Amino acid sequence: MADHFPRPSAPASFPPDRRLIAVGIIRRHDGCTLTVRATEAGVTGSIRPAGAR
Repeated sequence: MADHFPRPSAPASFPPDRRLIAVGIIRRHDGCTLTVRATEAGVTGSIRPAGAR
C-alpha cells in the first residue's frame, strides 16, 4: 500500500515584500529580433533587424 501525505490546505504565496516586476521574451528568427515585455504598466514590443541591439 502506498504512503499518503496530507496536502497543504492553501497554496504557497510570496512574502508580501516580493512581487513580479516584469516578464519578457527575446526571439531571433529569419534575420529579425522580436522583443516583448509585460509589466504592471502594460505590454510593449518591437521587431528589429537581427544586427540591431
